[in-house]
Amino acid sequence: MREAGRIVALTLLELEDKIRPGLTTADLDAIAERTAYALGAIPAFKGYQGYPASLCVSINDEVVHGIPNPARVLREGDIVSLDFGVIYRDFVGDAAITVGVGTISPLAEKLLRVTREALEAGIQQARAGNHLSDISHAVQAYAEQNGFSVVRQYVGHGVGRRMHEEPQVPNFGPPHRGPILRPGMTLAIEPMLNTGTAETEVRPDNWTVVTKDGGLSAHFEHTIAITANGPEILTLP
Repeated sequence: MREAGRIVALTLLELEDKIRPGLTTADLDAIAERTAYALGAIPAFKGYQGYPASLCVSINDEVVHGIPNPARVLREGDIVSLDFGVIYRDFVGDAAITVGVGTISPLAEKLLRVTREALEAGIQQARAGNHLSDISHAVQAYAEQNGFSVVRQYVGHGVGRRMHEEPQVPNFGPPHRGPILRPGMTLAIEPMLNTGTAETEVRPDNWTVVTKDGGLSAHFEHTIAITANGPEILTLP
């Protein structure tokens, strides 16, 4: 899983480096797929429950599951969420980042920073002996303290030999609930924060999730392992 995670991280770094105005979301998908195969892994999303691409690319008010499209062009000021997973020797790595295209607004800058920090707050609670909802509560508290709402319809998850395993990892809720975290557990923690309402809806393509009020949304995710010495982030380069 460390190697699967490393490949995901390197792919996301490659995408972040390439992003610029004028590129299409299909271009990003091609880069992700090519990079994963070059590093010896298989893209995990392509064909998963019928998903047609290797990468999820969600722009501005799109929360998750945006489908790459050769007609969708990145523009200066957009924020772009990139969610990617691979299978390496039958194990999955899964991570997401949100990046700005060129110069972005101060609100967008703050949203990206707070979403990244909310993920870090959640990871800090991913310790043996804590409850699962300690992660959830830490994410929600940090997000709301900074003026953003937390998406509730979509959550993190266990990950290992399959993309989505039990338990679900919500980004909201009271602390000290749910399973006790134990060494060896591997989780994908993935806050999705919005500038406006937490409510979402799904576009007619049956995949792309958008904010109900058209507000901006950001998404960061790491695959982490619970160890006796604290959380280990597996999706680092």
